[in-house]
Amino acid sequence: MATYDFLFDWTGLRTWCGASGDDSGGMMSMAQLLAQSSGSSADKTVWETPFPSMDALHEACSSFPQSRELTSGLEQGFMSIKNSLKVVVDPLTQPLSWALNEALWIMQAVPWFIMIPLLMLIAFVVARSFKLVLLVAFCFGFLAFVDYYVYTMQTLAIIFVCAFTCVIFGVPIGIAMSRSDRVQRTMIPILDMLQTLPPFVYLIPLIFLFSVTEPKLYGIAIILYAIVPVVRLTDLGIRLVDPDVIEAADAFGMTKTQKLFNVEIPLALPNIMAGVNQTIMMSLAMVVIASLVSAPGLGVLVLRGIRSLELGVGLLSGLGIVLLAIILDRVTKAALARINVSQSR
Repeated sequence: MATYDFLFDWTGLRTWCGASGDDSGGMMSMAQLLAQSSGSSADKTVWETPFPSMDALHEACSSFPQSRELTSGLEQGFMSIKNSLKVVVDPLTQPLSWALNEALWIMQAVPWFIMIPLLMLIAFVVARSFKLVLLVAFCFGFLAFVDYYVYTMQTLAIIFVCAFTCVIFGVPIGIAMSRSDRVQRTMIPILDMLQTLPPFVYLIPLIFLFSVTEPKLYGIAIILYAIVPVVRLTDLGIRLVDPDVIEAADAFGMTKTQKLFNVEIPLALPNIMAGVNQTIMMSLAMVVIASLVSAPGLGVLVLRGIRSLELGVGLLSGLGIVLLAIILDRVTKAALARINVSQSR
């Protein structure tokens, strides 16, 4: 007798279930045969009572669905709307594929003796620090010396595109959240879900929706994973603007648009830049995971080290990712420090 037979007997659902498990006459599973031979189903104590899960209820009522039927139903439901969903999503995300392809081509086509000095110049313009410029030169020079230059440029191209896209979409969303409590209440559960989902989960529906050869596959996953900090900190930064400053702006007769661009965003810029910093770091972390779905870059070498048990390749590529993370973190933090200094004057 199954553990939860009484439940279907008391509720009058035994007719819906059909005959009991013992009288069904059907073939018994291996688990049922072992349980019957050992007498465990009859000798179960209260402490061994299983949770009334779908599978446990299925043992008492064969008409009750099993958990595998639920997962199969979810898969079939997604596959049934896949083509319709792709018709809508594909054109909207195609510019991301173009941007990634162009960025990858540019970063690899430009010779190293132009690209590395250009990156050093960008670091100097942003940070105005010769130490940081030397750090950029050393890191990229080292990665080029060990023949990881192309992989590094691929990773950098993906981060540039995805982080820029996160800022383009994330900052307006954060502004909208700061403007409306209703929008904030709507967005917070979505942001919480995006922030708590394991990175691999982002890839599962995208693999079925897009071809593995399309850059948008890993691009969308990176953006969804990395966009949360810039949205949250933009909202927080604008909400933390001193009310007295807003009141003064109102006294001067500023419109909402003028207040936003001339008062609120400049004062919230340190928080926004902190969000950009975290977005870049999260993009870099997701690029490594996205190598599982054909994302190029240093993550490919990390994956090769795991699959082929090449310890040296895995350690050296991991070091390359660390150096890249240090460069991006120092440059964005230096930009944030300059903003703070300019605002304190």
